[in-house]
Amino acid sequence: MNFKHVLLTSLVVGSMILSGCGGDSNKKTTSKDELTISVGANLVAGKFDPTIGYGVWAPDIFHSHILTVGKDNNLIFDLATDAKVSADGLVYTYTLRKDAVFSDGKPLTAKDVVFTFEKTMKQASAADLTMLEKVVAKDDYTVAFTLKKKWSTFPYSLSEIGIVPAHAYKDGYGDHPIGSGPWRVVELKKNQQLILEPNEHYYGTKSKFKRVNILKMDEDTALAAAKSGQVDLILINGESSRTKVNGMKVLVLKTIDSFAINLPTIKETSENGEKIGNNVTSDLAIRQALNIGIDRAEIIKNALNGLGEPAYGVSSHVPWSNDIKFEDNKVEEAKKILEAAGWKDTDGDGVREKDGLKAEFTITGRSNDLDRYNTVVALAQDAKKLGIKINPKSEAWAVARKARAIPTCWAFVDLNPVSYYRNYESGQIGKQVIGNSPSYKNPLVDKEIYSALNADEATVSYKHWINAQNLADKDVPFLYITSPSLVYFAKEGLNIPDLGKLPVRGQGISVVEYMNTWTWDAK
Repeated sequence: MNFKHVLLTSLVVGSMILSGCGGDSNKKTTSKDELTISVGANLVAGKFDPTIGYGVWAPDIFHSHILTVGKDNNLIFDLATDAKVSADGLVYTYTLRKDAVFSDGKPLTAKDVVFTFEKTMKQASAADLTMLEKVVAKDDYTVAFTLKKKWSTFPYSLSEIGIVPAHAYKDGYGDHPIGSGPWRVVELKKNQQLILEPNEHYYGTKSKFKRVNILKMDEDTALAAAKSGQVDLILINGESSRTKVNGMKVLVLKTIDSFAINLPTIKETSENGEKIGNNVTSDLAIRQALNIGIDRAEIIKNALNGLGEPAYGVSSHVPWSNDIKFEDNKVEEAKKILEAAGWKDTDGDGVREKDGLKAEFTITGRSNDLDRYNTVVALAQDAKKLGIKINPKSEAWAVARKARAIPTCWAFVDLNPVSYYRNYESGQIGKQVIGNSPSYKNPLVDKEIYSALNADEATVSYKHWINAQNLADKDVPFLYITSPSLVYFAKEGLNIPDLGKLPVRGQGISVVEYMNTWTWDAK
């Protein structure tokens, strides 16, 4: 650790915190009515605009949604008070609550819902509404969505897109949102600091804290700030959880996410001038041997300080999962698979080869996500015992996500089954850069996915999603490693209630989803 760097950045952070608290150097930054936290980079990046996809991958604390993910990861009403689906499964009608008010004091009505979804449909967005034909306000508090075709996952979209105000939406809205959620933005210094206050008009539980200061800090700076008592909660990686910080406790949140490596299923070729496919991972024997031969528990121990659970497929905490589990670290069985397929170490260098090709390939880890990179490093170390050489490489996400030739470590969010469609259905290969990164094609899997999407309702679709998983798991287009935990240092006295569900990882920001329910025990 560079002591000079830590000292300097700690002083800078300290001045930022004091600035956020009014500049009184004698005032404690931790009080009963104010918090200072650091939960990664995303929450100070701005662009809090649901119409371009904010809220799809992580919680949106500024806006309300028609539906939300509640206890046990089931969809429940948020703005909605009643729901009806037409007999043909094409029209979803929702009655809205009448006490939802934007942070500027204006009421939220069906007009705002229509505006939000029409705006989202017209622009590039991480929120997928390609199945939506139109949205109509039946009256001030009733809205109807008409689909182009049956799409059983559509209700999940209503939990991902927050409602923006038709009267106040304008260019730059994402940095100055006016939502009806529990928090409002007071000040944003992009990529540095975000200051929040409770939305006084929020219909749900109102925070007991008058202000929350959110800072962007690197790991060393955050730890230094924690040790000096300047912060109430910080996000840390698994490695840092071993550090002892007086006055702070370790908070571990299990997540619904999965770290998984895409393993390209086609041989190397080119497409539109880009290299795709991988001559090593395209051999099913390599994929199967890794799947049963690696020791997930050991990888989690080495990469994440044990703060995660082994993952073998889609999270078992969603109703559409096949809940696959099997014994791994079966090294001898994995070796037999490789030997039978012609992968042998003929030159004694510890790496198998077949027809002159070494069982060697690169896997990238996202450069700004240490846990994912460390997972790749630990996997590489573990795979050596199988005679497979993996070269870990840290890459910016803009590069790493182009993974159709060079695999990467993904963080899958398994709440919405449409994610499975995007990752496994053959028509999604290459879509929006990240679609079906293994270039996986299986007509039987496609058929089950189509049947799931065309089901009359979500519960009917589950059996088809499960059938698809049972088929695809045999081909191992993805190597699932772990469901990682989020780890924080939280100051003694800060009470963070159980979420009642597994949150998404969201690169660390998910802890704030119910920040309006946090309390402080004065000592």
